[in-house]
Amino acid sequence: MRRVSTEVTAPRPDSRPGPRPDRGGRSRRHRGPDRPEPSDAALTAGVALLGAALGLLSRDGAFPDATGWLLLAGATLPLVWRRCHPLAVLTAVVLCVGPYHALGYSHAAAVPASVVAVYTLAVTGPRIRTVLAGAGVVLLGVSIMAAVDAHTGAEMLRVAGWVLVVLVFGEAVRIHRDFVEAVHERAERAERSREEEAARRVAEERLRMARDLHDLLAHGITLIGVQTAVASHMLRNDPERLDREALARSLEGIADTCRDARAELRRTLLVLRSDGSSQATGEGPEDDLPSGPLPDLTGIPDLARSARAAGAAVELEPADPAGPAAGGPVPPVPAAAAHRIVQESLTNAVRHAGPRVRVRVRLDRTGEALRITVLDDGGARPGERNADDAVDAVDGGGPTVPGFGIAGMRERARSVGGTLEAGPRADAPGFVVRAVLPLRPAPVPEAGPAGPAEPEGRPAGAGERPRLG
Repeated sequence: MRRVSTEVTAPRPDSRPGPRPDRGGRSRRHRGPDRPEPSDAALTAGVALLGAALGLLSRDGAFPDATGWLLLAGATLPLVWRRCHPLAVLTAVVLCVGPYHALGYSHAAAVPASVVAVYTLAVTGPRIRTVLAGAGVVLLGVSIMAAVDAHTGAEMLRVAGWVLVVLVFGEAVRIHRDFVEAVHERAERAERSREEEAARRVAEERLRMARDLHDLLAHGITLIGVQTAVASHMLRNDPERLDREALARSLEGIADTCRDARAELRRTLLVLRSDGSSQATGEGPEDDLPSGPLPDLTGIPDLARSARAAGAAVELEPADPAGPAAGGPVPPVPAAAAHRIVQESLTNAVRHAGPRVRVRVRLDRTGEALRITVLDDGGARPGERNADDAVDAVDGGGPTVPGFGIAGMRERARSVGGTLEAGPRADAPGFVVRAVLPLRPAPVPEAGPAGPAEPEGRPAGAGERPRLG
């Protein structure tokens, strides 16, 4: 079976540092550009022209002389860096506007630069800095004007409300921006989550399909290969003393295995292509095949009979795993997993240990779990190697290619919250598979969307070949 893998690529992170979230999840501070932008230079030029016009036309103070124009320019030019360093720009504006007002120049000329600096500080946040800076600007302005004239200081306190208006407006704009950014971020996160979930579901579905097709085809093809090899061996080595009855049984077994595999394949395809109706399409002869329920414990005796037809000696305990003596019916999901685990274990035993292998399959219900044990004796005994050599010829006689059988069995066990162990027997030659499947729904840890497990092999014990699914 070709390896199936799906890799979910995570979105590339933005190299630019983002805003720091506050406790409510909103941005505390909007980071500006690292250097001035043309829009900031254009705004600074507009503020300079407006300030110059107010200085020339306004009559609320003395006409600015060279010192006044220099202070007014010093309050305006730093606005180019207002988004890079808002607090430093506001400080520079205050240091120039304070003496400008103290010298009695036209007060209206300094208002545009002050408004832009205060607004920028408020709109970039955070709120605590805005409040402290606004209070400082008001107190400093009132103190400077009171030092010039007490009446002017009181008037300045009265008209300082514009500072509060600008601060509140800037804070409102910042909150709105934070809200819009939060909405966009949640939408992007939800979209990424949907894409990742869709990719994960696609990967899981591909894994499930690969697992089902592997279990379905590997079992039938292995049995057909073994039976064909045995029949070929009988025809080639001793045609004069040919046991026609044994040959006929072998060929009938091949036909039965093909028929069973075809029926299971049809059932699997019906499930994959189902649109809510499992009726036959009437488009071909395969519609005459059964499309019954998915595998369960009632099909395990058939698996044992198929393995026996291939030459294996299979001992099944209990003889009817789904009967009353075995504890009654098992829920469909763990029953299907148990069927596939037994099927793959028998396939591996016949394929890797030869047609003369002796296999013992035992299913026990203990409490709320189903325990499965499948062990074999490691292969043929002295005098029984000829048939095994025929099977080796079918496999090409070369090294065993890693497959996905044991990995698929482990995935099936995990899919129902169970566990599976596979490895060489410690007490005798051979191989053993042990699985524990809970009969009640159990929390299953989610597998990552990175793809299926790597091909796994059956560890080789002393004197035996690696035995791979």
